[in-house]
Amino acid sequence: METVPVKRPNIVLIMTDQQRAGWTAASGFPLDTMPFLDGLMGTGAQLQRAYTTSPLCVPARISLLTGRYPSAHRVRQNSAAQHVLRGDDLVDVLRGAGYALHLAGKTHFHRRPGDFDTFAAPYWHERGPAGAATPEQEAFEEWLVSLDHAVSHEPAPFPLECQFPHRIVTDAISAIDRTPGDRPFFSWLSFPEPHNPYQVPEPYFSLFGEDEVPDRLAGPDAAERKGGTYTWLRRLTEEKRPGFDAEWRRYRANYCGMLRLIDDQLRRFFTHLRETGRDADTLVFFVADHGDYTGDYGLQRKGAGMPECLMRIPFAVAGPGVRPMVNGTDFVSLADLFPTVCDALDVEIPPGVQGRSLWPMLTGEPYPAEEFASGYGERGFGGLSYAVDERPPLHFPYEGRTFDELNTVTQAGTTVMLRRARWKLLLDERGAGELYDVDADPAELDNRYDDPALAGVRADLTTDLARWMIRVRDDLPQAVYTLKRSPHNWSQA
Repeated sequence: METVPVKRPNIVLIMTDQQRAGWTAASGFPLDTMPFLDGLMGTGAQLQRAYTTSPLCVPARISLLTGRYPSAHRVRQNSAAQHVLRGDDLVDVLRGAGYALHLAGKTHFHRRPGDFDTFAAPYWHERGPAGAATPEQEAFEEWLVSLDHAVSHEPAPFPLECQFPHRIVTDAISAIDRTPGDRPFFSWLSFPEPHNPYQVPEPYFSLFGEDEVPDRLAGPDAAERKGGTYTWLRRLTEEKRPGFDAEWRRYRANYCGMLRLIDDQLRRFFTHLRETGRDADTLVFFVADHGDYTGDYGLQRKGAGMPECLMRIPFAVAGPGVRPMVNGTDFVSLADLFPTVCDALDVEIPPGVQGRSLWPMLTGEPYPAEEFASGYGERGFGGLSYAVDERPPLHFPYEGRTFDELNTVTQAGTTVMLRRARWKLLLDERGAGELYDVDADPAELDNRYDDPALAGVRADLTTDLARWMIRVRDDLPQAVYTLKRSPHNWSQA
């Protein structure tokens, strides 16, 4: 009897960089920043309690690829991608399933150009792939460098075609057009935006006015109140760029404009798929690696702590088999994407993967509620935390305007996070704890860790946090013993 080849869906992975959750109209934001993407993902599942594994790029992106938390894959800072510890990852599984693999955009992970069929990368935040730019695009990149990761107070003086989202979509379209129609493709559109530098051309610069952007949760006083790395980073930034916080409304307006620019380019990408008949039977994932302060705490970018604005991410899935839903109950993780793809393709989840498949949830099949009743995250590269008044050597000078919010001080130590129901628990290597009622205190300013009235809540959350920390202990390397595994990589057997 002749075997009929398995027809696998195409997969499109849309990933933005530093996009915090809740900044589109469909998620409750007062400005309509991404109407096309809202409409596209509105046909599928929108997961409103999605969290990154770590609030910085490389650890989070390697978690996406490997399905492992940073303490297991061992990459806990942006400069350590080459030290990854893993088994088979998303690229291995898709290659084994016969996919054409296409990447266009930002990398910031352990994979190399030869691991993909086409590699239109890396796009960084100030530079595109070497040798791929026109003279005008090169001039645009020089202008980006001149911004020094700051906020532009004028429209970008270059046409839309110079912007990285436009170039990335052009690259992605070209790669798919060259893929044989009978071969499934995986297209990863990895946008460096809306990460700093915060800039955008017209009409996007004027699309969202400074007087239209919503107020922030908390200003600079909140950074002083929270102390620790919040205070250290806030003071360093003000020292280097006096008065920078006064531009927070322009910062937010540019950020919204960058989201609309990305959205218009996604519209161009999917319009081309439809016009060429490549949109049918296509599974679409939309995620970000982590969030952005967008002015909260008087801060820009990321770096200090694990607030919701950095830890919560957009996460949506649409396509064949996915039921339309808005899920505001279950806690899901960036690490869950890889095992979800495995389940969708009906291939085995590799050993060492710690994420959980969301496929039964997405397709309306039964799943245990307790499996997704809490979420977990990690931050820090180890060692001891620094005090607010310490100034150790950094990888940039204390003098001048240039700085990196991810540095020896802000990333020192180790903090673990648990989210469950309305509560958030943080513990660090010193034994210092934080407990917040996120519903009542979304800026996380009222630390109730030592509140006697919440002793029972704290005990229950601590037990759950300990369970998570045990759960993410690494199963690799495999040796002679046989590991007992559960369906979908859930904690229940």
